[in-house]
Amino acid sequence: MSPEVTDCLNRARSHLEKARNFLNILHYSDEAARAAYLAGFNAAQALVFTRRGRIAKTHRGLRSTFAELVTDQPGLDPSFTRFLAEAYRSKENVDYGGGDGAPVTEAEAQQMIETAARLIDAIAKILA
Repeated sequence: MSPEVTDCLNRARSHLEKARNFLNILHYSDEAARAAYLAGFNAAQALVFTRRGRIAKTHRGLRSTFAELVTDQPGLDPSFTRFLAEAYRSKENVDYGGGDGAPVTEAEAQQMIETAARLIDAIAKILA
C-alpha cells in the first residue's frame, strides 16, 4: 500500500473516530455527520488514488470518479455512492447553512457513521 493510500485511510479512520466522539460524547449530531462524510471521502480517495493514480481535486470529482469505480469493483455496495452524495449535502448544510435548514438528527448521524465505517472497512479490505 502506498504512503498516499495509507494516509487517506488513516485520515478516514481519524474522522470516523471524531464522528463517534461528536455524537456519543458531545451529542453534536451535525458535526458528527460532517466528520462521517469526511471519513467516507478520505476512504474513497484511497480507492481513487489506487485505481487512477491521482487524488481527486474536488468533492464532486471524487464522488463522480468513485461512482465509476464502484460499478466495476466487487465488494463495494453501490449505496456507498448515494451515501457520499447525501452526506456531502449534510456537510454543506453544516458548513454553510442552506438546504432544507433541518439539523441532522442523532439517528441520521448514527446511520452516517455506520455507513462510513462500512465504507472504510470495505475499501481497506479491497486494498489490502
